[in-house]
Amino acid sequence: MDSFSFEPGLTLVNAFNRETFVFTTPESKDAAQFEVHLQAGGSGGGNAMAHVHPHTDETFTVRSGLLHVCIEGKIHELRPGETLTVPKGKSHFFRNAHEGDTVAVIRFTPAQHQLRFFLNFATIAQNHPEWFGSKGEPSLLLMALTLHTFKDHFYLAGPPTWVQKTLFAALAPVARVLGYRVLIKP
Repeated sequence: MDSFSFEPGLTLVNAFNRETFVFTTPESKDAAQFEVHLQAGGSGGGNAMAHVHPHTDETFTVRSGLLHVCIEGKIHELRPGETLTVPKGKSHFFRNAHEGDTVAVIRFTPAQHQLRFFLNFATIAQNHPEWFGSKGEPSLLLMALTLHTFKDHFYLAGPPTWVQKTLFAALAPVARVLGYRVLIKP
């Protein structure tokens, strides 16, 4: 690992998803962990966009509130103190399941630079809202550049991975020419 670091307690708001990230745990090779605070209607994974992490398991532990984690089309309801792991390669998304706030700890095992990936995306959402659509969806060029830079971290559920890799590789240079940037490298 290189010297990547951040101040513990770094908080970034993604207003589009009604989601706040709190980065408290340093990056390691074994695991990446952070807190996510979801307001009413808040969701994770790009406005509750079904996605996969092909090489890492994602574990959710609810601290407060009520969280729905949808895995392969089946909704799992988690209450405070409950934990659920999404196995690598499984299609999933998550969302706040009640009118109050929900706080959960998200852990990726192995780490695979997931902390950097989410820190990057949260920073971009906060600093460059113009790179997102009116409903909070990242522009295709931003997605292409980020997902090409962080290969094998995150793919949309549905389209074959090889199609996404090919598309992202073709569009990433166009994104850079048009001014899109990845702020934190893997």
